[in-house]
Amino acid sequence: MKAMIFAAGLGTRLRPLTDTMPKALVKVGGVPMLEIVIRRLMAAGIREFVVNAHHFHTQIEDFLRENGDFGADITLSLEMPEPLETGGGIRKAAAALSGSGPFLVHNADILSDLDLPAFMAAARPGALATLVVSKRNTTRYLLFDDDMRLVGWTNVVTGEVKSPYPALDPAACRKYSFAGIHIIAEEALALMESWPEKFSIIDFYLAQAAAHPIYGWEPESLNLVDVGSPERLEEAQVLYSSIYTSSPGTEK
Repeated sequence: MKAMIFAAGLGTRLRPLTDTMPKALVKVGGVPMLEIVIRRLMAAGIREFVVNAHHFHTQIEDFLRENGDFGADITLSLEMPEPLETGGGIRKAAAALSGSGPFLVHNADILSDLDLPAFMAAARPGALATLVVSKRNTTRYLLFDDDMRLVGWTNVVTGEVKSPYPALDPAACRKYSFAGIHIIAEEALALMESWPEKFSIIDFYLAQAAAHPIYGWEPESLNLVDVGSPERLEEAQVLYSSIYTSSPGTEK
């Protein structure tokens, strides 16, 4: 299985750190987040990667080259003059992601103790995508039916609902937060061809959900930090020290 790592974000909420470096190279436990994710995925058996880049992209290029791509096969997908969001980033990298069936997508700024081999084994046959989800408190939730099939999205603060089903009642749905880790069927790449250059993968999933099964998968346990702010960065330092040894990707 191939993997795509999103590393093109501007990381504006992590300023001033990201005034001089890409968010993906911000260090947790003395190790750049991009390296942590690459090593975690390699420990799960993945050897082919696509890494997208935009903000200070030359630093990411140099970092990968200086580390010999960590012994993996890594393709860099540059997004210029602006980042293409999650869906657009996948669409642009379609040629590099094709040819090996389903591929895994992982945000560079998501650190967790997720059992990646278990998740890879849990991806449902015939699903357009399988998403790691949790009951983490947030303001925006994905909505699922009793079979954990995606049926919509809601913002619980504004009351906004997005769904391919006009009569959907959010109160009757299971609500989960998205963990930023998912497995996508290769067939999705063809469905993206008619989409604009820049779009959200969640919008794509919601548009496809009625015609193509998209499922959520909740692990038995999950410690996860979305490193999007200085406060979250501090949380990530604690998580890193409690889970990893000096070799990222090796759990205690």
